[in-house]
Amino acid sequence: MPTTRLIALDFAERAQFFAHLAAMEKAGVPALHALRSLSVPAHARGAQAELQAQLERGADMATAGLRSGWLIPLDATLLRAGQASGCLAAVCHRLAERYAHRAKQAAALKSRLIMPAAVLVLALLIQPLPQLVSGQLSVTGYLWGVLWPLLSLAALYGLGRSLYRRRQAAPAAKASLFDTLLVRMPLLGPALLRRNLRDFFDSLGLMLEAGMPMLDALPKACAAISHAPLRKRFSAVQLAVQRGQSLTQALNAVDFPGHGLALGLVRTGEASGTLPTSLLNYAAVETQKLDGFFEQLATWLPRLLYAAVMLWMAYGLVTGAGFAPRMPVELAT
Repeated sequence: MPTTRLIALDFAERAQFFAHLAAMEKAGVPALHALRSLSVPAHARGAQAELQAQLERGADMATAGLRSGWLIPLDATLLRAGQASGCLAAVCHRLAERYAHRAKQAAALKSRLIMPAAVLVLALLIQPLPQLVSGQLSVTGYLWGVLWPLLSLAALYGLGRSLYRRRQAAPAAKASLFDTLLVRMPLLGPALLRRNLRDFFDSLGLMLEAGMPMLDALPKACAAISHAPLRKRFSAVQLAVQRGQSLTQALNAVDFPGHGLALGLVRTGEASGTLPTSLLNYAAVETQKLDGFFEQLATWLPRLLYAAVMLWMAYGLVTGAGFAPRMPVELAT
């Protein structure tokens, strides 16, 4: 399927899009007409026009969103599952809530990083001043000492952002070395797995709640798992159910974080005839755990960065060096 480059919509803009789509879907307004009344930033208007053109040619929202670069593969998979199960409005509403919450978390993290960033810039400006005033350092050397660390940090940030966006735009079926590296990282690895598990159980619960048969819902729910090794493990669940096992029996043979709680809720749901509700409840539990993790991250990451900057400043005062690179000889005079 041909695709274009993914457009740079932030979390708040994606939340606005899905909330608008959910409201229009509930009101019975076709997606094409809903898009015409959606306000988007200037850099996304070309993709919006392409999205509308795809819908006019008869493509569904999930396919049109992928081709226009408007949707990431995971969101397109969830929308496609919502279209197939007749619960598109509910899926859009959940995506809107998810992105709104992520936008709030990102804004909180950015605001808490302002102070460490300001202290770092002040330290870079102040530390070489004695050498500049005494004539040991030229103006060019002073500027080099200030700008080099800032440019390096900016390059690292840009590289990380590029890798994140590339991973988001990658096809769900494509395994990557980036997946393996992320899962092995402390703290972030378990959070990534829990997010994928939440997407699986959430989409499966929504589809079963809308009346989709289990054998039809499971492949679509597995496709919602973006982490390729985990998705391969859960494909065994689909095969076991096809062979006549219950979902509890199939999940019992798969190892994943939160296995005990998930198995207990699924077993209770199957016994009481409320399996969709049990699956959605487990997804809600995983969402709460993820929220707690990101709240802790937003609280402690700025503190750790601030402490690192303060330690570097103290080291620089004692030794007169810090971590600044050695000035080239031709710039120091």
